[in-house]
Amino acid sequence: MSAIFGDVINEIRLEGKLCDALIRVDGVEFKVHKIILCNCSSYFSDLFCGKSSTPEQQQVYYFSQVSSNIMTLIVEYAYTGSVAVTEENVLELLAGADCFAVKGIVKPCCDFLEQRLSFRNCFHICMQAQLHRCRELRRKAYLYILHYFEEAVGFSLKFLQLSLQQLTDIIEKDELNVKRESTVFEAVLSWICYDPEERRGHLATLLSKVRLLLMSSQYLVDTVCTNALVRSSAPCIAMVTNAMKTLQDSNLERPLTRTRLPSAVILAVGGWEDKSPTNRIDLYDVRADSWVRADIGNAPRAFHGCVFLNGFLYSIGGFDGVKYLSSVQKLDLITQTWQEVAPMNAVRCYVNVVTLNGCIYAMGGCDNKHEKLKTAERYQPDTREWTPIAPMHERRSNAGIATLHGKVYLCGGFNLEEPLSTAECYDPPTNQWTLIAPMESGCNSARAVAYKDRIYVVGGYRDGSHTCRVLAYDPPSNQWSAVNPMINPRFSFGIAVLEDQLYVVGGFNNRSTICDMERYDEETNTWHAVRDMVTPRGGLGCCVVERDIYAALCLS
Repeated sequence: MSAIFGDVINEIRLEGKLCDALIRVDGVEFKVHKIILCNCSSYFSDLFCGKSSTPEQQQVYYFSQVSSNIMTLIVEYAYTGSVAVTEENVLELLAGADCFAVKGIVKPCCDFLEQRLSFRNCFHICMQAQLHRCRELRRKAYLYILHYFEEAVGFSLKFLQLSLQQLTDIIEKDELNVKRESTVFEAVLSWICYDPEERRGHLATLLSKVRLLLMSSQYLVDTVCTNALVRSSAPCIAMVTNAMKTLQDSNLERPLTRTRLPSAVILAVGGWEDKSPTNRIDLYDVRADSWVRADIGNAPRAFHGCVFLNGFLYSIGGFDGVKYLSSVQKLDLITQTWQEVAPMNAVRCYVNVVTLNGCIYAMGGCDNKHEKLKTAERYQPDTREWTPIAPMHERRSNAGIATLHGKVYLCGGFNLEEPLSTAECYDPPTNQWTLIAPMESGCNSARAVAYKDRIYVVGGYRDGSHTCRVLAYDPPSNQWSAVNPMINPRFSFGIAVLEDQLYVVGGFNNRSTICDMERYDEETNTWHAVRDMVTPRGGLGCCVVERDIYAALCLS
């Protein structure tokens, strides 16, 4: 129906002309044209044009399924093709649209709810989507629950209203995103305690879906075994006892059961391995604390930039074993195919690369004449072009680079003569660089990352040796402060933040590559060793990739 025709026919409806049916809801009358309602709804088409319908049939229709306000919106949509979906009416409107089979209203309601998925409403939206047969909305709400289970359980009262089958379907999934399996056990207890008389008999069913072998022996002894509900159930006691015995008897380092899949992984891309650049790509699974190789490597390169943007992994500049590069390659992780994109305007090895606001920034680096660069450029995926931006205050290669609150921070690095202690900040809207407070001493080949609203500069090479130094820059105060140092000194390594933990991967220990990996927790100000990479590598790139992308790599 065209907009002009819709306006005309709606005016005729409002004037009560040519109407051939009357709808009554809560005492409110709606004079309508049957043909118009049939056009937007199979329900009305069956009602008005079904076999039992005759021209002499009564033309007054009573409906109690919806309120008069919702019927007003449905009728207006039938004539105008548009509907105003709001926080206040969306659920009632979805129910009414489902009742009367008005698909044109169902979709905007689903879109509205999808855009507002949160910790507080994801369970409710999932239930409503299932009730009204909105499969895609239900799928997305369900995935949201799996991804944010820990947060959603704490914020949503609707979690406690799940059915046994609904809760079982969630907690048995590999995709359930929990840092600790104890979270699942405690969620089960909360659900049972909401209605203990009715639900206590379901504990054994639910506990069988909790992966007890992923818990520590200490937690099983101190918490699970001592729980009154567990102790009152013979099947539960048997499950816990068997799990404890298996853990105590095993000499294996890793869990004896299938781990949950992580919400995201760290990709370690390329680098320097065994005296030459490599094309190796490995994935770190934080749940299993293990590395898995992805057999999708392309041309080898080291000392390059590596970023993930809009579903693509970009490998930028660097060294291929023969020459320094300006070339850029991108990998589609879904199809696992590489392709060349526009090269940078300058050759850049030891380049500093980040993403910000949908663009890639390549700054400084070293060209084929071994000159350190102060130029910078920006790549826009939609135009597929690199554009020069304002040059930095200083020539820098192998600096620490990170983005925070819409700005790019460059820290340290190397110029023509010495490691740099200076740092500067780039503001894209003004295309200007600003010097910020310098670090206490110069450092080359350090790595930087935004973490907990500060810029962390980690490791590097200074005073003739590698370092384990960690500094944090606070933009509001323009001050640097010392942080607990790493366990192992390193430079030219990978760095990433995953699940509120800062990870450092590989690098060089003086002239040798290393495979060490460790993580830092800001809350405890401590570093912990985690699973080493399979092979030592330095000059590599690291980035974080979400589950829906990395799943294509068949990580198990």
